[in-house]
Amino acid sequence: MKTDLQPSPHLFFNTITGYQAAAALRAALDLDVFTLLANGPGTAQEIANQSKTALRGARILCDHLAVQGFLTKTGNRYALTPDSAVFLNRNSPAYLGGAVEFLLSDGLTSSFEALTESVRRGGTAASDRGTTEANHPIWLSFARAMGGMMVPAAEGLAQMLGLDPQKPTRILDVAAGHGMWGIAFAKKYPKALVVALDWAEVLQIAREHAQKAGVLDRFSTIAGSAFDVELGGDYDVVLVPNFLHHFNRNDCVRFLKRVHGALRAGGRVAIVEFVPNEDRVTPPAAAGFSLVMLATTPEGDAYTFAEYTQMLTAAGFQPPTAHSLPASMNQALISTR
Repeated sequence: MKTDLQPSPHLFFNTITGYQAAAALRAALDLDVFTLLANGPGTAQEIANQSKTALRGARILCDHLAVQGFLTKTGNRYALTPDSAVFLNRNSPAYLGGAVEFLLSDGLTSSFEALTESVRRGGTAASDRGTTEANHPIWLSFARAMGGMMVPAAEGLAQMLGLDPQKPTRILDVAAGHGMWGIAFAKKYPKALVVALDWAEVLQIAREHAQKAGVLDRFSTIAGSAFDVELGGDYDVVLVPNFLHHFNRNDCVRFLKRVHGALRAGGRVAIVEFVPNEDRVTPPAAAGFSLVMLATTPEGDAYTFAEYTQMLTAAGFQPPTAHSLPASMNQALISTR
């Protein structure tokens, strides 16, 4: 069968120069280009004047952003796309720009400089334990930068679990980081008591967020390793957001058995994770996350729904159900004790 498709070098060049697109986006965020255009289209000269940059710099940067799809260009005027207006305007409640400080941090990007050796090893070459080391500084960056990005998904999960707002409930938020998952439950359920578990310095940031949200009086903390510290008990819900992917399956089961013991009868665990399909190449964002775990952890992975079902069953839980979350590439896997 004849085809007109010809081999193309475009994928190679687009991939190998990907760092340039990331640098351009970061520069635009640093200069508030998207926020400046939030009130309407502007010329390169207007953008240069407002951002206090050279005209040549503003023109070349904005042209590149238009090439990448972050801006549109009509004549000599640039404008926001719908996505940029929602996610890249600093004044938008859904602003994602702060996540750059974590996603492009040296602690994360440097792990990929040794990716060839990580492939040889089958795990991170950055250090013995990678980002799973106790008190790894990357988690301070994560807690400071990623909270806002999680709010819609956290609120969606709180809605999904449908707790009784008139009944006192106990919620454990494991690897709480910024604390937004537990805070969403405390805001929605006025009688919910939230316990956040993480490293001590990270928890200071979570407490700041809880205070800002007005729920600090129902927000307590446990500092230490989720595999070792005393978790407490009689929880109605244990939240496990983006934690299990850092570890091998046996360690995940070992941890989930601890969660099982901390829940009351009929209590639920809510796991939030990147969950690839069984082919492990779709959907792209979830499937591609395995590479992050290869570069940054000794044995972590993006696990399939079947693998999570096996882990939960081995830990004594009922088979989970999978649910999509708003504004998120993650899925929520919910299982009952």
